[in-house]
Amino acid sequence: MPDTAAPVPLAHLARRIAALESGLLERGEAVRLALLAALAGEHVLLIGPPGTAKSALARRLQHAFEGARWFERLLTRFSVPEELFGPLSLKALEDDRYERLLDGYLPTAGIAFLDEVFKANSAILNALLTLLNEREFDNGSGRVATPLVCVIGASNEVPGDESLHAFYDRFLVRIPVGLVSDARFADLLALDDLAPGFDAPPIAPSERAAARAARERVTLGPDNLEMLAAVRAWLREHGIAVSDRRWRQTVGLLKTAAATSGRTAVASWDLWLLPYCLAESPAQLPALARWLQEELLGARPVEAPGLSRAAEAFERQLTIESEARQEDGEAGKLALARANAGTDSAGEGMPRLVAAGAEERLRRRYGPLHVAARVGQVDELLRQAGDALAPLLEREARVRRELPAAAPWMPPELVTRIVEAAARSVSTLEGLVLRLRSLRAGFAALPVDPTLPGTAPEPLRWAGEAAT
Repeated sequence: MPDTAAPVPLAHLARRIAALESGLLERGEAVRLALLAALAGEHVLLIGPPGTAKSALARRLQHAFEGARWFERLLTRFSVPEELFGPLSLKALEDDRYERLLDGYLPTAGIAFLDEVFKANSAILNALLTLLNEREFDNGSGRVATPLVCVIGASNEVPGDESLHAFYDRFLVRIPVGLVSDARFADLLALDDLAPGFDAPPIAPSERAAARAARERVTLGPDNLEMLAAVRAWLREHGIAVSDRRWRQTVGLLKTAAATSGRTAVASWDLWLLPYCLAESPAQLPALARWLQEELLGARPVEAPGLSRAAEAFERQLTIESEARQEDGEAGKLALARANAGTDSAGEGMPRLVAAGAEERLRRRYGPLHVAARVGQVDELLRQAGDALAPLLEREARVRRELPAAAPWMPPELVTRIVEAAARSVSTLEGLVLRLRSLRAGFAALPVDPTLPGTAPEPLRWAGEAAT
């Protein structure tokens, strides 16, 4: 029997994502989120001003799924149920049955796009609630199963009416879609077509079924649970309430991302998806995404400011102690004066170069205990730097080893940020270790006079000493 323990990554996934992205500027995250949500059987809401390619993205998604029928409607307050669910069957009415002709309408669609979705009246919204959540439609006295893969809703804004909150909650993935940035404005004007052909093999029903089956075998480890608890605490602190159902759906999305990437466990990198599922409004998303990416995913490099300040303090102290001169009475002062004046030992005033040995003799001497104390203080800093560097080296290796498996879904810009942050963190600590080793050698090379009293210097202090 074939081994079914490990999920098989979705074939041609990167090619499919590239086909969906083609010509859609700065829509990489939206494309990945929409495709992943559809594979997970979840619905997507695109939120943004008119003219931001929301409908273009939705229309492309239909081509990504083999055999998925397409349905599209622009909803207004005057829309009637017949526009979405089909006209009443006159033949059924003759038999005293209240049924609709569903063929070609939303109940028979695989991918559906509902523009201005919150402008529909209550009769339509109530019918949509069951259709979106249960994948079933009440037709007359019976309920029929629908082939619905994903509904993509679009709106200019989040609904403010409390009566719409239940319907709003049916969209697990909520994606803000803004105007193209100034940096890509010239590229926008040069575009020929926003709806090219889908140049990739569509996802077959068998692949979707395999992805669903593989998702059930994906595990959520203790580290993931700890991170999710931290996210929940952050949300609570910022007054964002998330229902139990939404949490479970979100975990299902994480597992789908892992399964279609060929993994048997959710990785920490998959958590980049959370802000798009848990933020209540687009205004809340940037702060949550920034905190999650920097604090949990490592998109912010480690700077070690405490160790850096310590190194600076010891560098200043080494300069002071290395440049200090002997203070041994009139003989020492005379020797120093002669050296500075460039005269010979006979005092004849003939210019000459001061010998390196003479300069060395003028340097201040230190007792062995002083030098040992300074070296010991730097050794302690080296130990702290080594303790800080070890997990960063391990993390960088893990990032380079594991991130490629998450890259099919994670936006390339975020992948780059995390990789660069890990490398920069290691570089920062390695640089500190080199500085501290140089300091150790500098203190160890201070001139020593074994006859000096055995006193150790006061430990060096610096601003923020407790922080590393």
